[in-house]
Formats: sequence, C-alpha cells, structure tokens
Amino acid sequence: MLKTILVALDGTELSEQVIDSLDEVNLQAETKIILSHVISPPDEDVEWSADRPHGISEEIPYRKVEKQLQSYQTRLPYESELEIVTGDPAEEIVRLANIYHADLIVIGSRGLTGLKRILERSVSSQVVEDAPCSVLLVKPR
Repeated sequence: MLKTILVALDGTELSEQVIDSLDEVNLQAETKIILSHVISPPDEDVEWSADRPHGISEEIPYRKVEKQLQSYQTRLPYESELEIVTGDPAEEIVRLANIYHADLIVIGSRGLTGLKRILERSVSSQVVEDAPCSVLLVKPR
C-alpha cells in the first residue's frame, strides 16, 4: 500500500498531467500526498535555508507557487500537505522523499534525450537515480 506519495511539481503545463496521473494510481483513503515545488536559488554559490523564502524578490514567486499548489490541493480527495523549498530541484525532491519516508515520487519528465538530457541536466533522471523509493515519470501527452 502507498502510504505517502511525494508529488514534484514545477509550475509548467506538465504539472496538470502529473496531478491527473494520481487518478491512475491505486490510492487508499489513508494515503497522504505531499505536493512539492522547488524554487531554484538565483545564485548557486549562495547557501539558502530550504524551508522559507528569502527577501522580497523571492517572496513573490513563493506566494505564486503556494497559490498554485493550494489550487491542486483542493482538487485532491486525500490528505495532503504543501512543501515549497529552495535549492537544487533533484536534491531537494530526494531529500523530501527521505524526510517523509515516501513510498512513491510522482514527477514530470520533459522527454529530453541524448545530449540535451546531459546539457540541460534532467531533474527526473537524477531523481530516478537517487530516489529512496519508486518513481512514476509522467511524460507530456
């Protein structure tokens, strides 16, 4: 049984498909859904706390992301929580999966292949590689 599912959303159109894919997973009434979004820090050389926005310029994207996740949350018939963190997307998704002892990570995949996948650093590939649990990749339709 899937007790905890971490859903990684990035704010793109693919996020809708990721949310819709939860209907295809055999979920129980007790299943807890963690809707997550990772905000990349503007400067990779600066260390950031992962649990809150930093400064006024970061607060605006945080509020926008929070509103979007709340709109997804209202559509779910299951217990759910929101997690908005700052950092490297793949690392933070794996970290959240470990914190919540996730049984499954659901994440979108842009379908990058070959050199593009290497150059643009596929988050979903890195999550699949490092995840402590199974990963469901949702590809664009």
